[in-house]
Amino acid sequence: MNRIIVRIAAVLMLSLVFFAIAKPQTAYAADETEGIVVMSDESSQIHSKAWAAGIVIAVAAGAGAISMGLVIWKSVEGIARQPEADGKIRTAMMLGLVFVETAIIYALIVAILIIFVL
Repeated sequence: MNRIIVRIAAVLMLSLVFFAIAKPQTAYAADETEGIVVMSDESSQIHSKAWAAGIVIAVAAGAGAISMGLVIWKSVEGIARQPEADGKIRTAMMLGLVFVETAIIYALIVAILIIFVL
């Protein structure tokens, strides 16, 4: 199940990157007599980038929080079963938490790149 969640998150992040890169269409027709607000291509692109970056961060933070909770839950359960293996379990837990946090930081970097570079 964890692999499925990771794959879904990866597909969502990649699709959001393509969503941010794609050239947006003008949202409204230009008609000043009726008072319709016209969204330019540039503002529409900024809007798309903001949504893409926000969703990337939300998915990464949510998946990271769930996986960190699972890691801590299983490690506490393992320590309760075998108290003599406390040091090894704690070391493996910390290493797993570092990897999860690194993935979240990479998602933050991708969001920053979406906003400022693309």
